[in-house]
Amino acid sequence: MEAYMHNVEQILLKRHKDYLTSAMPSQEPEKVSIDGKKWKAFFMNEVFDIKSSVRLTKDNMVVGNRPFVGASDSNNGVTAFVGNTNNSLDSNVLGVNYNGSVVHSFYHPYEAIFSDDVKRLHFKHYKDDKYAYLFVKQAILQQKSKFEYGYKFNGERMKRQQILLPVTISGEPDYAFMSAYMKRLEYDMQRRYLDYLAK
Repeated sequence: MEAYMHNVEQILLKRHKDYLTSAMPSQEPEKVSIDGKKWKAFFMNEVFDIKSSVRLTKDNMVVGNRPFVGASDSNNGVTAFVGNTNNSLDSNVLGVNYNGSVVHSFYHPYEAIFSDDVKRLHFKHYKDDKYAYLFVKQAILQQKSKFEYGYKFNGERMKRQQILLPVTISGEPDYAFMSAYMKRLEYDMQRRYLDYLAK
């Protein structure tokens, strides 16, 4: 029994290592430093197009394969898999909770539909970019404590909420830097983990 379980563990570890190795970029991303970077506060509606989503009750859910994103703080916000579709259908988007687990946000590369408790954010002046979204997600999360005790994070407050972002010389959000920073961070973490697994 012990030998069998050890064998299963080795097979799963190899599969995991192979996946991580294939997910690594073919070239090492450039090293970027956040030290000395200038930052500036921006209203969220200056940076994002903020779109509302659509209410879908449990009674109206049809079981399927499409992720349904609710106001959760876990499982990347996915609370069900449904066969439904509606006007909230979106992909390559940042979903931000303004009810439930307020201020939590998740990047969704896949096609999903969204609860009316989740706003969908797309950059106004930059292409949809996974890594820039992952950077901004942390900037948004820094505001969580402000909305914990009776001060509701609604759609209007979300628009006027300020977040701190690194800026270019001209004072605009430095999306390219945010993307490069997160790519490097992901690479370094993957590299460390693969080195650990190789021991």
